[in-house]
Amino acid sequence: MPKQPRKPGRPRLAKGAAKGSIVPVRFSPEDRKRVEAAAKASKQNVSQWIRSTLLATIGG
Repeated sequence: MPKQPRKPGRPRLAKGAAKGSIVPVRFSPEDRKRVEAAAKASKQNVSQWIRSTLLATIGG
């Protein structure tokens, strides 16, 4: 029996190996601008900056 070609897209993750969870957070327009400026100053994208700042604050 010939092999079937792989379907396009990301391979399935192993059971229990999910990337992580998403936590929705709202910022006022002014706060968002400040967060974006801080992320840019540290040469990170907004998600990376928020994650690293939060983990540094809680000791992670």
